[in-house]
Amino acid sequence: MGTKPVIRRYQASDEDVVVDLWSRASKSAHPFIDGEGEGERARKLREIYLREAENWVAEDGGGVIALLGLLGNEVGGLFVDPRVQGRGVGRALVEHAAALRGELRLEVFEANTSARGFYELMGFEERGKRLDEETGHPLIALVRPQR
Repeated sequence: MGTKPVIRRYQASDEDVVVDLWSRASKSAHPFIDGEGEGERARKLREIYLREAENWVAEDGGGVIALLGLLGNEVGGLFVDPRVQGRGVGRALVEHAAALRGELRLEVFEANTSARGFYELMGFEERGKRLDEETGHPLIALVRPQR
């Protein structure tokens, strides 16, 4: 990745590459969740989240390298291709979402320490904790106030 990624709206033609990217990123970020990145969770991504959320992708050299889903001002998911993590792609998508919505909210798995560190650097603050009903793992609620 040599240039700044292009951020654009998700298109239906992106589905296969986005699902593959999501699967690899999810398995990398959530090794503590059995079946992460596949099965029922992949079906929900295809049939619900990619259709109902306002989705944005980051593209570099014509290829999709990241996905961010918005539900109002909630970041429903941020998934960056593991091969390009740490290069500012996630930051660019979060800043894009903040420019659109101002205050941002999200939940992150407590065990996903790398994502928690990223969100802290991005200015998110912890606002609570709950157990995820689907996985049984704790989630931390985060808010990034409007700047």
